[in-house]
Formats: sequence, C-alpha cells, structure tokens
Amino acid sequence: MDKPLQIAIDGPVGSGKSDISGRLAKELGLTYLYTGAMYRALAWICVREGVSFKDVPNVFPLLSKYSINLRPPAKDGSLGFAVWVGDTDVTDKLFTPAMSQGSSDVSTIPEVRKFMVARQQELVRGKSVVMEGRDIGLRVLPNAQLKIYLTASLEERARRRWEQYKTKDPTKTLVQEIEETKIRDTQDTSRAADPLQKLPDAWELNTTDMTQDAVVSAIIAELGRRKLI
Repeated sequence: MDKPLQIAIDGPVGSGKSDISGRLAKELGLTYLYTGAMYRALAWICVREGVSFKDVPNVFPLLSKYSINLRPPAKDGSLGFAVWVGDTDVTDKLFTPAMSQGSSDVSTIPEVRKFMVARQQELVRGKSVVMEGRDIGLRVLPNAQLKIYLTASLEERARRRWEQYKTKDPTKTLVQEIEETKIRDTQDTSRAADPLQKLPDAWELNTTDMTQDAVVSAIIAELGRRKLI
C-alpha cells in the first residue's frame, strides 16, 4: 500500500460508531482512535474544576491547563484505548450519561473543536487508522480513502443507548432516552462549528436491522470493492 489506510466513520449518537470502529480496526489490524473520548475527558476536567460545560470563557483554557492523550489500553482493559488526563488514567470515569451529555456540550464550542481537530490530526499523521466521531471526514481526515456515514433509526439508536446506560441510571425510561437522543441530534446537526452532516463522498450504511458482525462484514466488503484491502 502506497500510503496508510485511513477510514473515517461519522454518524449520529447511538449509530454504533464506537463498537463498529473498534471491531473493524481489530479485524484489519489498524489503530482505533475514538475522538469522542477526548471530549468526554474535557467534560470530566470541567467537573473536576467546577466549570459548567457551557461556560465558554472558562472551558477552553482548561485545554492549556491539562493534557489529554489516547494511549493503548491496560492489559485488563475492555476498550481498545485508554484516556489519560495528565498522569491519570480516567477511562473508567468517562462512560456515564453525564459525561456523554458533557462531551456533547463542550464539543459545540468552536475553539474547543479547532484545538481537538489539530490534536487528532497530529495523533494519526502517517498511521493506518479507523477514526470515528462527528467531523472526521470533514475536518480530521478529509483525505480518508473511505468515509462512512453510519446511521440507524432514532428509536433504535435510543434503544441502544438505553441498554448501554440502564445499569448506571435505572430510573431512566426508553421514552426519556428517545427524547434525549432527539436533543443530541439537534445539538450535533445545528452547532456553529462543524455540524454533523453526511458528506457527498461518504458511503452511508444504515445499521438499524444489522448485527455488529454484519456491519463489519459490510464495511470490509466495501473496502474490497474499492480495492483498498
């Protein structure tokens, strides 16, 4: 291969980007980078510092005060990555409903997105990667050989999130999760900085009625069709 294979996966919340990206990267022997973890880490920093997620003047300076890095996971880690803030592994603190909402809030800040994009481009320079998020094909990997827009119905995406978080918040109902997913969709698609969108050169894959195995197989088939693997 003349240059590193880079796959950009974008899509709305609950479309399966994280699970599929991790599995695809493992299948192909590529590095997996979950950009949302960096925004979750910033949300965690906000909580630590007592700063509101939407307090723009005080959120952005935190990126100069703290370093956020993605590293290989610990041997007993269930994820394909570990998130460090300074010298602290904060991975197990980031996957809660509060951090999920916080990441969405801080990601609407243009200065934050600009900083994160530059950092993410630095992390993947010269590497074969599967990278997922909301603006990967648009900003982070505009020259990716395959851009994927992964989606699913609103109800199915909400159901997945409800299943994922119900042990952490057993009082939440599926109806509430559907409404919160609608709000997240509005935030992601209407923000001023790099709103979520399906790019003209992106291959769309609707995962509503697909298993994870079927989704990974479909992507690998598409890579083969394009003679990328």
